[in-house]
Amino acid sequence: MKGTNEMKLLFSARSENEAFARVAVAAFVSQLDPTMEELNDLKTAVSEAVTNAIIHGYDNDGKRQVCVEGVIDQDRVTIIVSDEGSGIEDLELARQPLYTSRPELERSGMGFTIMENFMDQFEVSSKVGGGTRVAMMKRIESKKALYN
Repeated sequence: MKGTNEMKLLFSARSENEAFARVAVAAFVSQLDPTMEELNDLKTAVSEAVTNAIIHGYDNDGKRQVCVEGVIDQDRVTIIVSDEGSGIEDLELARQPLYTSRPELERSGMGFTIMENFMDQFEVSSKVGGGTRVAMMKRIESKKALYN
């Protein structure tokens, strides 16, 4: 594969669209021939990021939109999930395992921890009232030999 390949999705902030985002990213990444483990890691991380945007960023307001962008560059895939929602007041606290700002929804508080552990690189930025951006990168090992 030469150069980069990119995709961008915009969809309503509705819980039922989380599965759409997960499957769309999996289809995009399939051109790298990932292992099942790599694919499952990516799908889980995307699912967590999109769910956070829908539930925490927009309070499940289907009138707003979540953006998922993907970039493939050789053997690396970068996924960015962003919203223009409420933002995160205390990012350091929000990244702590088991912390949730929505305990009434029986949330586990493990979303950021899962994303960070399943991806090779993970960054989150947020502004109160200005939304949140999660950027995640994973190297697809099945293509490693082609680029070394």
